[in-house]
Amino acid sequence: MTFIDLNSETRMKVVTIVIVTIFLFLGFRLYQLQVVDWEKYAVASEKNAVKEKIIEPFRGVFYDRNWNLLVDNQPSYTLRITPKEFDKSLIPLIEGYFKFPKGYMANVLRANRSYSPFIPIKILRGLTFKQISWLEENATQLLGVDYTIDMERIYPFGVSVSHLFGYCKEISDKQLKENQEYYLPGDFVGHNGLEKFYEEYLRGLKGKRFVFIDAHGREISRVNEGNNDIIPQQGYHAQLSIDGNLQKKAEELMLDKQGAIVILDPRNGEILSFLSKPDFNLKNFSGVTPVKVWRQLNNDNSRPLFNRATSSIYPPGSCYKMLSAIGALQDKVITESYTYNCGAGFSYGNHFYKCMGVHGSVNVKTAIEKSCNTFFFSLILKMGFERWTKYGDMFGFGKKTNIDILEDTKGILPSVDYYNKIYGVKKWTPGYIVSLGVGQGELGVTPLQMASYISAIANGGTLYRPHAVKKFFNPAAKEKEIIIKVEGKKLPIDKAVMDIVREGTFLVVNGAGTAGMVRIDGIHVAGKTGTAQNPHGNDHSWFVGYAPYENPQIAIAIIVENAGFGGTVAAPIGKQLIEFYLKKEKGSGVIFAANKTEE
Repeated sequence: MTFIDLNSETRMKVVTIVIVTIFLFLGFRLYQLQVVDWEKYAVASEKNAVKEKIIEPFRGVFYDRNWNLLVDNQPSYTLRITPKEFDKSLIPLIEGYFKFPKGYMANVLRANRSYSPFIPIKILRGLTFKQISWLEENATQLLGVDYTIDMERIYPFGVSVSHLFGYCKEISDKQLKENQEYYLPGDFVGHNGLEKFYEEYLRGLKGKRFVFIDAHGREISRVNEGNNDIIPQQGYHAQLSIDGNLQKKAEELMLDKQGAIVILDPRNGEILSFLSKPDFNLKNFSGVTPVKVWRQLNNDNSRPLFNRATSSIYPPGSCYKMLSAIGALQDKVITESYTYNCGAGFSYGNHFYKCMGVHGSVNVKTAIEKSCNTFFFSLILKMGFERWTKYGDMFGFGKKTNIDILEDTKGILPSVDYYNKIYGVKKWTPGYIVSLGVGQGELGVTPLQMASYISAIANGGTLYRPHAVKKFFNPAAKEKEIIIKVEGKKLPIDKAVMDIVREGTFLVVNGAGTAGMVRIDGIHVAGKTGTAQNPHGNDHSWFVGYAPYENPQIAIAIIVENAGFGGTVAAPIGKQLIEFYLKKEKGSGVIFAANKTEE
């Protein structure tokens, strides 16, 4: 083993070399940190001192077709906590002041722990001025607690339209997982109606504000004087096809009634009025819905939250007779001159199906005019089940209308397959379908489908998708205007056939029909009344109609539940709405009838 004896001089040289080497290394690292890698570490340091704050955009508002403001926004203040900055020892103080149940804050923190602790959690909406003042006064002690400005909906024009407009509510966990790129916990999103269907247009784009904060999380100043901030972009505003004044009139006429009204422009499918009664006050859903209010609505036997216009199905009654007539005429099962003798009813097998009168010899036009059940009992057997179903499908029954809200029910259009399924193959006879000829039996339609159907009759055979938005516009967006254009589907029905059926509907009002009470001085109205049988109580009252007959610009479907014969309840409501709308529009391009004396 060899030993090296280092004398003191040698040891000093070694120590000196070591010290110099250390200083050289430290100097090099300092140079590297301050000169070579300064940008990387400056950014890292800045991240620790910079906080990103989300700026919520204004949600798009709704105007009616005449530019009346229907749905607007107003500021609302929301309490938030940021988990990373929040001092949990403050929980008793926060819960006590805001009167939260004990354990509420802990539950909120637990429910949001899967998200970044730097993301603020919205705790309470609709803060009062007193609560905001308390937060401001105690801001230095309330670390991780602040408030933000949100928007809540207001309805300045005073119409409800609750089932069409819909409302916003806090985003669910499921929605959040599906849309993490844009939404954050606590965001309000469209929950139903137009608010949900057009969410992506209405919501806008969020902005960002970058601020310097101190070690306690308190804001010191703006980063780069705010030049790095991202300005939020407001959502698209929507001009609806709704006529606000007509809607007010419809709501007035249906006060204290149950049922629905849908009014369309038969030239394009635009919705002029949309009503489901009873409805609910959208103001209760614009912020935080009180638990008491929610329970009352849910427990109400009249089901005010249910959209009767698109989701409730009823037998259409005699209003459906025109469809059988169209199918039989188009396929030449009958001609315009074909007649059938009505002797108070129709016998088939061992059953006698009653008519409402003894009409004698009737053709297809007078059968529609006088609402002769006998004629249409016989007609469905003459034309056959499959042909009857084919024309129902053609006019949109048994399927969704594709209105621009998601609450849209197919209804029930019976068919051979349907009967085989519910009764069994070869276990039903033609007698089962007789009542379908007058719109009863298993046939189930929505008021919206009926409005679409009578619109197609009014315009001579074009089916439009019902829709409530005319256009979106946003001066701040790249695409400043988005027009909603709906192409009509021309049905394969001869003009001569549609003319015959339309003449029948004209006679219902202007001849010896069941809707004489709908006549309006100076305006020719056409339509049909109906009574929907209801095994659970009084029958439902229907009216479908359109005007002016020569150049239809309004088509309407009305059902009033448990009100009996259509001519006594629904039809007078229809008259008032048609008259209100068309006489208001005089001088605005509406063409009215001359003194027509058509039979």
